[in-house]
Amino acid sequence: MQALGLIETLGYLTAVSAADAAVKAADVEIVGIEKVIGVDGYLGVTVHFNGDVAAVKSAVDAGVNAAEQVGKVIASHVIPRAHNEVAGKLLPIFKLAEKS
Repeated sequence: MQALGLIETLGYLTAVSAADAAVKAADVEIVGIEKVIGVDGYLGVTVHFNGDVAAVKSAVDAGVNAAEQVGKVIASHVIPRAHNEVAGKLLPIFKLAEKS
C-alpha cells in the first residue's frame, strides 16, 4: 500500500485550491473526496491523495500552503502505509467515480 494523504478544509473552494497545488507539486493521485455539513452548517471537504510516501508528504504540504491562502484548513495528515482494513474497507466509501 502506498501512502495516503488527507487535507480537510472548510469550503469547496479551499479544497479545490489544495487539490490543485498538491497534484502540481508531486506525483500523486486524487483518489477520493468527502463532503460533510458540519457545525453551524459549514461545508467540510476532505481530499484524499495516494502515491509514494515522499510524494504524498510534499503534495500535502503544498496543498495546505495553497489552501491557507484562500480559506481555512481544518487538518492534514499523511499515513505512510495504511493498513489493509483502511485501504480495503474505508477508502472505497469516498472513492471518486471512474472515468468512462
